[in-house]
Amino acid sequence: MALGALISAYQEDDRGGLRALFPLAGQTLVEYQVRCAAAVGAAPIVIMVERIPAMLNEAFERLRDEGIAVVPVSDGAEAASRFEAGALILQIADGLAPDLPLLSKLAELAEPAVATVPDDEQHQNFERIDGISRWAGASLVEGHVLSSTAAMLGDWDLQSTLLRRTVQDGARHVAAGGAGVLLADKPDDLADYERRLLVATRGERSDWSSRYILPIVEEFATERLMEGALKPSYLVVGGLLLTFAAAFCFSRGWLWEALALLVLSTPLDLIGSRLASLRLQPLPPRHLAKRLLWPAAGLALLALGWWASRHGGGWGALFAALTACAFAEAMRIEKSGSELPAQPWLFSRRNAIFLGIPFAIGGWWIPYLILLATYAAVSFFVLQHFRHRIARD
Repeated sequence: MALGALISAYQEDDRGGLRALFPLAGQTLVEYQVRCAAAVGAAPIVIMVERIPAMLNEAFERLRDEGIAVVPVSDGAEAASRFEAGALILQIADGLAPDLPLLSKLAELAEPAVATVPDDEQHQNFERIDGISRWAGASLVEGHVLSSTAAMLGDWDLQSTLLRRTVQDGARHVAAGGAGVLLADKPDDLADYERRLLVATRGERSDWSSRYILPIVEEFATERLMEGALKPSYLVVGGLLLTFAAAFCFSRGWLWEALALLVLSTPLDLIGSRLASLRLQPLPPRHLAKRLLWPAAGLALLALGWWASRHGGGWGALFAALTACAFAEAMRIEKSGSELPAQPWLFSRRNAIFLGIPFAIGGWWIPYLILLATYAAVSFFVLQHFRHRIARD
């Protein structure tokens, strides 16, 4: 059955501004609502709005540039005409900072449903629907109910009237449970919610460098960049270009410059992934630039080995670089899809880069190559040990 979305965006705060334009994680609240609706497969996404100020129109244009079509309407009859007959419509309340898992749960249902929160002090600004519960700001309504409601609406509020009719028709109640739904009356209400979103986008920190060295940089950069229009994929591409530049610098003997470029590249894919998650458009697992980071780092390592072999290291330096690359790739293939207790301490691109700093200070580039070869080999055999132990268990 087709699923559409109807988002109310006409209520004003105490200062006369639209709640839909409250800032949230570098976007307006209505943009986040639309992205949530799109993420659960809703189309079309209709925005009920009485007037379209310039800031709201800009928000619509940004969404359209991302390929998310939004349809602004000014009354209930026009809203109803935008949906197919028999469609289910995901209704999202004005000012609601929705919980994506809750919307997904509603979208999977094949019948009208109303999300609820308890009728307690914490949820006093949510609309009461009976003696024990209040509306959590999201519901699944039938298209014909929207049409009939719009036909008899008059001066009544569409959002509340549509909710009442859905409840009266016996819609299923779905408890929001521990969902972090929030109904914002003023911009400051979204501060804690924004913090929760930032925390939720922290990806798996699978190596010790991203777990213990990079979090501060990652948090700071994500908070600053989320306010801008920078595309997350550009950060990943930037990390890839820095890695290729480092390989060139190693080949020319500009060793410190090369290591500095590699260090600068280490947080960029993490930050890009977090920004993409904040915008509800995660980078695909097979994102080309992200996949190329690993072979590009291998190229940089080989370039260092080649330079060292020509400057006192002999064939042993290049052999150490080749050995490190071979064991690292074997470990990557073997590790694919598995979680291991020792994983943060195993060889990784970022770990290898940060290990180079003390060796660079001492000018010990050949010992650094030998260490990486040993580190990659030991990591491979440790991985094998755990894999075999898991298989036996």
